[in-house]
Amino acid sequence: MTKRILIIDDEPDIREATQLCLEIVKGWDILTAGSSKEGIEKAILEQPDAVLLDVMMPEVDGLATFDQLQANPSTRHIPVILLTAKAQAADQRQFTQLAIAAVITKPYDPLTLADQIDAILTAYAA
Repeated sequence: MTKRILIIDDEPDIREATQLCLEIVKGWDILTAGSSKEGIEKAILEQPDAVLLDVMMPEVDGLATFDQLQANPSTRHIPVILLTAKAQAADQRQFTQLAIAAVITKPYDPLTLADQIDAILTAYAA
């Protein structure tokens, strides 16, 4: 079954590169959003199989976006994978306290990203 993945990231180049990666390697249906507001609206409307969420975004950051997704009954079941350049130990500890599916650190390897996400979603569903 083809997965539908929503990428929420304020950087157009990151969105495009990640989208191409996942479409080419896995043939997944990829949706993108450039802001928290747009991402939440798409998550509610499209009900993706997972959300790849950038942590550092202007206006509303990824953690606040995650909180909003968790607070909404129609999106709280969607696994969220954080994409972040914040790899410090304190940041990682904060992330593990959240009900997220996983954290993928930027820069990620485009050749292994799709398999990494697939493994995360398989483990999350188990």
